[in-house]
Amino acid sequence: MAEESKPVEVSRRIDAPAALIFKILANPQRHIDFDGSGMLRGAVLDRPISDVGDTFTMKMHRLGDDYLMLNYVVEFEPDRRIFWEPAPGDPSRAEDNDPSKVGIPAGYRWGYILTPDGDDATVVTEVFDYGPLSEEIRHSYVMVGRGSTGPIRCLSPWRAAWRGSRRSVPSRAAAGAYL
Repeated sequence: MAEESKPVEVSRRIDAPAALIFKILANPQRHIDFDGSGMLRGAVLDRPISDVGDTFTMKMHRLGDDYLMLNYVVEFEPDRRIFWEPAPGDPSRAEDNDPSKVGIPAGYRWGYILTPDGDDATVVTEVFDYGPLSEEIRHSYVMVGRGSTGPIRCLSPWRAAWRGSRRSVPSRAAAGAYL
């Protein structure tokens, strides 16, 4: 049975302006740079997100399986927020392996909220909203990531990445790597 949506959020203050961070988030080719799950393999097209209604497709890998996920942009406020709803891009990821469900959003959403904190810093909040997914499906998402003790394993590696690991987007952004 589906439960009321209970978004999970992780926030971190980043020493980079919101406009620069947003530029990175709005470029699907850059998502692999801050993916903590190890599932992303890259974007299919090199095209930035520019508005609600845009779509982007990501190459993914999980449990020995390569597949595609379609992503529908549902919120877009430049330099402030961006959210998308994933959908299976091939039958192996559709409910019951049903080809007719390819491209239909899965019922959850990912997003980022950027809150400027001075001229050259931003509080970045990543949001994973389970939406109306059942507890069984929610549990499967908890088991996605690697080596985490956080509330959901797919967010905890992101938190570590933004703390300054060598794959950290903020560190690289501050150094001008994405300009």
